[in-house]
Amino acid sequence: MDRILFASDLSKASAKAFAAALALAKATRASVTILHVVVPFMPVAQEQYIGGETLEQIDTEARRWSGRQVAKLAAKARKSGIRAVGLSVNGDAVREILRAARSKRAGLIVVGTHGRTGLNRFFVGSVAARVVATAPCPVMIVRGR
Repeated sequence: MDRILFASDLSKASAKAFAAALALAKATRASVTILHVVVPFMPVAQEQYIGGETLEQIDTEARRWSGRQVAKLAAKARKSGIRAVGLSVNGDAVREILRAARSKRAGLIVVGTHGRTGLNRFFVGSVAARVVATAPCPVMIVRGR
C-alpha cells in the first residue's frame, strides 16, 4: 500500500478520517491524494426562480472554496512529512471517488462517515457504503462521531 486516497466531504465528521489517513501514510510511507467532489448545485425551486447566471456563480464559488480547503489539507499533510496532493473535481461523489482510486492506483481508500441510520440514511444514502460495495481496493471507513 504505497498510495492512499482520502475522500472528504470537508465536514467536521471527516476530520477523524483525515487523521487516520495521515497516520497510515506515516506508518507505511505512502503518499496521499486528498479528494473532494463538488456535487453540482440542484435548485429545489423551478429554474425560473434562480437565474442561470446565479447558478453559475454558486457553482464557481463552490469550486473555489473546495479548492482552497483541499489545498489546506494537503499543506497540513505535507507539513507532517507526508507526500500529498489535493484534488477537487465536479460530479457524483461515488463515481468520482472510484474514478480517482483507479486513476491514482490507490491501494486503500479512506473515507469518513456521518453514521446516519434509519430514514435519514434511507433518504440521504451513504456514500461510504456505496464506495465499499464497488471499490477496486480495500476501503477504510472512519466514523466521524
